[in-house]
Amino acid sequence: MNTEETQINLDELAGGAVHEKFNREMKRVLANIMDPNTDPEKKRKITITLTIAGDENRMTTDVTVSAKSTLAPSKDVSTKLVIGEDHYGNVLGQELKSGIIGQTYMDDDGELRDDTGHLIDLQKKRNESK
Repeated sequence: MNTEETQINLDELAGGAVHEKFNREMKRVLANIMDPNTDPEKKRKITITLTIAGDENRMTTDVTVSAKSTLAPSKDVSTKLVIGEDHYGNVLGQELKSGIIGQTYMDDDGELRDDTGHLIDLQKKRNESK
């Protein structure tokens, strides 16, 4: 057997399955890099494993091909919750939207909201104060 006869073309191995598996994992890696919820600078990895087992007569081998990718995890996200109890003693919690307990803020649409994001009806407040 000369050297050319022992060359294996990975693009053609298993009917092109190695090539297909690599491309599938590469797409996953690239999509993970483009995901705004991941760190684009974290390293990703593609592992292609060829598991080879010979037969008793040493005439043929079984080759199993697997591919997997290691992706960057989603970035952590944090927020603050306002916690307390209702008049029955049940624990309640809501997300603090304004940044400071009791502070109102204007949302992206110019609407006035309370610290937990509920819309404040100024007309109703005016009528209640009369």
